[in-house]
Amino acid sequence: MQTSFWVRRTHKWIGLVIGVQALLWMISGVYMTVVPLEVIHGDHLAHVSSEPLKRPGHRIELARLNELYPGITSLRLKNILDKEVFEIRQGKSAALVDASTGVKISPLGRDAVKTLASAAYTGEGSIRDIEWITKAPQEVGARPMPMWAVHFEELGKTTLYYSPHTGELLARRHELWRWFDFVWMFHIMDYESRSDVNNNLLRTAAVTGLLFALSGAWLLLYSFKRRTRA
Repeated sequence: MQTSFWVRRTHKWIGLVIGVQALLWMISGVYMTVVPLEVIHGDHLAHVSSEPLKRPGHRIELARLNELYPGITSLRLKNILDKEVFEIRQGKSAALVDASTGVKISPLGRDAVKTLASAAYTGEGSIRDIEWITKAPQEVGARPMPMWAVHFEELGKTTLYYSPHTGELLARRHELWRWFDFVWMFHIMDYESRSDVNNNLLRTAAVTGLLFALSGAWLLLYSFKRRTRA
């Protein structure tokens, strides 16, 4: 009798504690399954231009480029702002260089980023503000700083983040993504970085949930045995 009493009591209190988190797991799970992942990623909000390279014209010789920018570790030719440029990397740093003159054109200014964002954006809003960011907001994670944030005036509050050094579209963020990030925080129980799926709080909740299930199973078997005796 004493054993069943304490198991029942333990089961009740575990259910009370873990029940709230279980509800949050279900609510967040529903959101993550109802809203398609490609919508969350915001692929429909901006496209990345992949203009074909024009026929070779006058380009600076690679030997001369290495003289101007020693220590180049990688080199990429691409079109940006209707101009052929080299994206050069020297260790961890990156820059854009005019392919014909070798003159560095980065970091890109506000007007250049506005042109890039306007060409990439596929929504119906207009640019509300362009912000120079030196401290990473939560929604861009550990992406390299600084960057440009282009905010659009529309229902989804879309923001496009650009690298001033490469002109690359680093991230697309909108309200559905921000809600996803919010419920994801509750789902994995990481209330700081929202990225650690192996944190101690989640482990504790998982073990507690297992104890709840095992105690419930024991009570179910116990009730069957009592009925059999009766």
